[in-house]
Amino acid sequence: MNLQVQQIDKDLVHNFKVIGEIDIYTAPKLKEHLASLEHAEGMEVELDLSEVNYMDSTGLGVFVGFYKEVTAHNGSLVITGLNQRLYRLFEITGLNEIMKIEQAEGGEDDASV
Repeated sequence: MNLQVQQIDKDLVHNFKVIGEIDIYTAPKLKEHLASLEHAEGMEVELDLSEVNYMDSTGLGVFVGFYKEVTAHNGSLVITGLNQRLYRLFEITGLNEIMKIEQAEGGEDDASV
């Protein structure tokens, strides 16, 4: 399993591009990258998952924990680029009702899960 996390900050917005698979083996690496971010009051974070092709519940747990950290500092988190399969994970768990999630363009037209 391979996972890459690239951080591309612009002004006060922290952008992360996650590439690969997020599972029990790679989730600790993702969590470590996200934890290295200094939490500032009102910070904005965008996580681009457009190049993530697989994620299990371990990955969801990382995002829930990170969401709690960001919102505890009155910040905002946007998860972008989700394909239909990944969006469905957030939808099944109800996290799409709590977090701001943006599907990849054409994501609704992808093949069903």
